[in-house]
Amino acid sequence: MKTQEFFQLLKDHQDKSLLFEYSNGQLVGANYHITEVKHVKIDSVDCGAGTDAWNETIIQLWESPSEIGKTEFMSAYKALGILNKVGTMKAYDWEAEVKMEYSNSLFHTAQLFVNDFEIHGNNLLLKLAIEKTDCKAKEICGVPETVEATSPEGTCTPGGGCC
Repeated sequence: MKTQEFFQLLKDHQDKSLLFEYSNGQLVGANYHITEVKHVKIDSVDCGAGTDAWNETIIQLWESPSEIGKTEFMSAYKALGILNKVGTMKAYDWEAEVKMEYSNSLFHTAQLFVNDFEIHGNNLLLKLAIEKTDCKAKEICGVPETVEATSPEGTCTPGGGCC
């Protein structure tokens, strides 16, 4: 999701509580705070000597230990207010991909993509997900595309691509 789309989503649903699902059925606690917004410029070279550049907006979520047990989630209105204030200090690239940075005692620190959202009553639920690393220069490096083969149980043979 682009930064502009994220802001528009918050604006369209200001009256809703803002929830984040970081893993299937696992929510960031209601005691979360937005603790940092990073305007990141990526300037990369891949293993095939290809270059690329892009920007990302990374919003860090942190669960306050002093507010464990809190049940009311931050509103989209409040989150938008925080993020708009950041924008007065450091301009956003509206076309940058937005990510949420999060961790807890059971989940490693990760930058998670906003893959989807759902409305459940008075809640705006943002569905976060990781993206696997990948070789960007498969053709140049001679890395074959991975094709997952499916076969009936017991018919898998060495070299058959399903083992």
